[in-house]
Amino acid sequence: MNSDPEFPAEEPANLKFLRRLVTTLTATMIVGLVVMIALVVIRLNGSPPTMALPDYITLPDGTRAASFTQAPNWYAVVTDDDRILIFNRDSGELTQQIKVKSRP
Repeated sequence: MNSDPEFPAEEPANLKFLRRLVTTLTATMIVGLVVMIALVVIRLNGSPPTMALPDYITLPDGTRAASFTQAPNWYAVVTDDDRILIFNRDSGELTQQIKVKSRP
């Protein structure tokens, strides 16, 4: 029998279980982190989301919407050519156009 306290002859069963549990949890966390990073990369490399405007909005020909906001009596559409189009909510009529100036 080995009487050296630094080197026990056999480790207890609960210590073996704990060592296996820690190893399994570490591997699970590594795999989960790799999957999460892969999903973020796939999501960010995809095509930009397209915006679906409500059916009651009709834009001028050749205009594509970049964003949309609304208030109780008007709604506004920001176009991809740097204009803000403001419409009357009741009539759907274009009431104002604002050209956005880009800063250099």
